[in-house]
Amino acid sequence: MMVALEKAGYLEPTPIQAGLIPRALPGGDVLGQARTGTGKTAAFVIPILERIQPNKKGVGAQALILVPTRELAVQVREEVVKLSHGRKTHSVALYGGKPIRGQIEKLARGPDIIIGTPGRVLDHMGRGTLKMDDLMIVVLDEADRMLDIGFRPDIEKILRRCPRDRQTLLLSATVPPPVERLARSYMRDPESLNFSPTDISVETIEQFYCTVDADRKFELLEHLVKREQPHQAIVFCRTKRGTDKVERRLAKRFDNVACIHGDLAQSARDRVMAAFREGKVRVLVATDVVGRGIDVSSISHIFNYDIPQFCDDYVHRVGRTGRMGRDGVAYTFVTPEEGSELTRIEMRIDRLLKRDDVPGFASREITPVSQAAVRAADAAAADGAEAAAEAPKPAPPLYGRDGRPRRRIRRAL
Repeated sequence: MMVALEKAGYLEPTPIQAGLIPRALPGGDVLGQARTGTGKTAAFVIPILERIQPNKKGVGAQALILVPTRELAVQVREEVVKLSHGRKTHSVALYGGKPIRGQIEKLARGPDIIIGTPGRVLDHMGRGTLKMDDLMIVVLDEADRMLDIGFRPDIEKILRRCPRDRQTLLLSATVPPPVERLARSYMRDPESLNFSPTDISVETIEQFYCTVDADRKFELLEHLVKREQPHQAIVFCRTKRGTDKVERRLAKRFDNVACIHGDLAQSARDRVMAAFREGKVRVLVATDVVGRGIDVSSISHIFNYDIPQFCDDYVHRVGRTGRMGRDGVAYTFVTPEEGSELTRIEMRIDRLLKRDDVPGFASREITPVSQAAVRAADAAAADGAEAAAEAPKPAPPLYGRDGRPRRRIRRAL
């Protein structure tokens, strides 16, 4: 292991590694909170490699690592391969968008470590191509994002079929109530470690906001890319259609521009990510779901073309830059109507974003919203959602417009 760490260039442990590794090695459950870019992948891969017994005959997979995205599955497997240098450890990445036959063939060779997205892992379990009987360790990486995407039912099905005496490691950038409930239900007296700084977005990242009218956002983006000359940058958009549109317009004005989102074929996503890691793509336009799995240390700038819908998404977007202590810059575009969203972000990170007045893009002032007003609005929305959840739901009609019984009724009959 020491030789592999030296070969990988890991000379000093990061705080999450120094805290998690000694607690995970004896086999106890650990809930670790740390933002991305702090070396948490190595923090759980090292104990896995130390605890499993590679190539043990007649034994199935001994470790399972669940991740939210395909890109993250590929990255985690690369880290496993890098840190298992000199060992006869076999690992397989399971994710959608790739032919399942090839994955079945790899599973038949008896891998020691499985890295996969919950949907594809559950698919293999249903087919009987993935056995869980010999699992020693289960890792839930980016647990908050997996729950955001809607993987909770899949995760619970998988965990219920894992051995009860397994070790469970849960890693998350944030620990909202759903993550806490998951930990209470499926972990045994987990030790909680919090390595997230009080100031969520670290000191090495300069954070600015620009007020701009919605119809001039692209002009502002073009101006900032020319002015800043980023080494590598990610432009975050809310929608897949918006991602495509921004990428097409940027590609007409700059070289080495690409986009990535969930509707792209897996082969295309792999090509884009490989080019981005190699530095061949300078500006990557991405959606939040895909952007969460991007771990490239040379990203110098983040442009929030669309202000994120959720505060935690802002934390994860900005966390793409400033990796491993490097400097980074983040710009967030705010339209005059989005004052409350900006206030929520500043409340979440406990820090005021600096305003950058770009000449020629002066927008009318954003509507100032106090923190008290935002809290009151959020509380009212939560009360309304709770009341709606408790209200009795109307029974679905038994018959359709054509007078025939609906499918569910027909099946019952």
